[in-house]
Amino acid sequence: MVNRRVEQNKGPMAQSFLWSGTVRGMIDLLRDLIRHKGHANAALLRAISQHQAASHDEELRQLLHHIILANRFWLMLTLGESLDLEKESPVPGSLEAIASHYRDTYRREVDWMFHAGDQDLNRRLETPFLQVSSFSVAEAAMQVCLHSHGHRAQIATKLRLLGGQPPNMDFILWLKNRPEPDWI
Repeated sequence: MVNRRVEQNKGPMAQSFLWSGTVRGMIDLLRDLIRHKGHANAALLRAISQHQAASHDEELRQLLHHIILANRFWLMLTLGESLDLEKESPVPGSLEAIASHYRDTYRREVDWMFHAGDQDLNRRLETPFLQVSSFSVAEAAMQVCLHSHGHRAQIATKLRLLGGQPPNMDFILWLKNRPEPDWI
């Protein structure tokens, strides 16, 4: 159940919501968002792989690669590991190679999030690549989920234009059974 708190003197639009009154709820929500992201990415990759034109579309491969590269950037920053941009920047030549990056990254993300605590989410990350260079791990995780979501919508549109059928990727429907990703 969500507990609602209205901040005084800021009007009705300044409402803030607490998940069970603790940061623990934020961890649970981020875990669900990351698991949903994995499921949605896998479903979209599968739909693309089952459509001849889409599976060989260079624009789709570039966009899929962009998503996973950004995802890996934030994951490596969170884990305190370096990302070899020279090695990882070239777009792989096949959808299967891109799917492999998604699979591996998802496993590492879920493993890390399963063990994360309040201090981990509040830890600050710094990067010279953005004007505002300091973010919490929670903000970075949210960025990854939202960034992926936006680009999945673009990919679904392109898939439909190519004559394919995008899968249902709604978070609210995923919540019913919380299926694991079905990777190609």
